[in-house]
Amino acid sequence: MNRPDALVIAAPGTNRDADVGFALERAGARANTVLVNDFMQDATRTDDFGIIVLAGGFSYADALGAGRLFALEIDHALGESLRRAVQAGALVLGICNGFQTLVRLGLLPGDDMTGALAHNDGGTFVCQWVRIRATSSLCVWTKNLDAEIDCPIAHGEGRFVTDDLAALRQHDRIALQYSSTNPNGSMGDVAGICDATGRVLGLMPHPENHVVDRQNPWRQRGTPVGIGLRLFEEGVRHAR
Repeated sequence: MNRPDALVIAAPGTNRDADVGFALERAGARANTVLVNDFMQDATRTDDFGIIVLAGGFSYADALGAGRLFALEIDHALGESLRRAVQAGALVLGICNGFQTLVRLGLLPGDDMTGALAHNDGGTFVCQWVRIRATSSLCVWTKNLDAEIDCPIAHGEGRFVTDDLAALRQHDRIALQYSSTNPNGSMGDVAGICDATGRVLGLMPHPENHVVDRQNPWRQRGTPVGIGLRLFEEGVRHAR
């Protein structure tokens, strides 16, 4: 069976690189993790990958704001190459810090729509399990997800805000919503959004941390749960 090549872009401070690579491998891809600085000499290396993932964590310690320096480094090292990859049909996924980075790069929401990830309601860091549901038939990562997904969150700046919530709904760009309690005050319970192509997805929860049953703390309690691996399987299926 064809195993598409997937690129995991890491930066100093990201800490979910190995988790994302494990999820991609289980979903049927070949995962390659590369530090963003390694693209300084050869940005065209992204052309070899059908899937590109920006891993979560605390890139550059979030010193100037979540994802800000990661976005600047990506824009400097491979901004045009990344945009060219999207235009050529590559899939892009940004998780947590990666989502914040895609927003700062302008790849999300796109189309002159506004969007930002602000400090959580209450101003505190939130680390807990949530349940999310797919709400878009446009997004290739989520369009065939017929079950809700349980996965953890861990962020301080995950509250999605926008002046264009109605437009995002109208154009089917809200890919994922919290079906459990909204953990951060995101407008419209938004957990993830996609771009106009449906191939670029950003989300705050961490599906890569629930790709095997034993990762869920409630697995022995008899509560039916959905597994985050399904999202990666959808991406890999489309990339094939």
